[in-house]
Amino acid sequence: MDKYILSVIVQNNAGVLARISSLFGRRGYNIDSLTVSATTNPRISRITIVVTGDDTILEQIIKQVSKLEEAISVAHLHEDDAHCRELVFVKICEPDGDTRESAREVAEVYGAHVVQAKDDTMLLELTEVPSRIDAFLSVIANFHVVETCRSGVTAMNY
Repeated sequence: MDKYILSVIVQNNAGVLARISSLFGRRGYNIDSLTVSATTNPRISRITIVVTGDDTILEQIIKQVSKLEEAISVAHLHEDDAHCRELVFVKICEPDGDTRESAREVAEVYGAHVVQAKDDTMLLELTEVPSRIDAFLSVIANFHVVETCRSGVTAMNY
């Protein structure tokens, strides 16, 4: 199963997000991440949805979302061909200096920033494309991860 990024331009009407998310639920599709943002036109919003499935599921989702009255356009974005970013915070417990230094080295390799290092915890922040965040999380999992928080993908075509 692959992850797909959809950019949906919609009329900024009350309940449009609920209609789109319920469409996914009624058909048994799980949303991996969802972000909504304003555009330069206050009557229009951009919804970025990440969903896991195959090409058939992607095609069905695009057709179903396109049928909604408020949907203006639906585009399948590819991570390599669009501007895609996601934010993740990772809190790790690092009781000794060697572990702390190793965590800093991993953070540096991925371009993550140490937001706070206090007592025996360290809070790391990384803003990157989703696949790079996945890779970072798989490596940082070798440390004692206390908590993570991902923002969801925001994406736009070039």
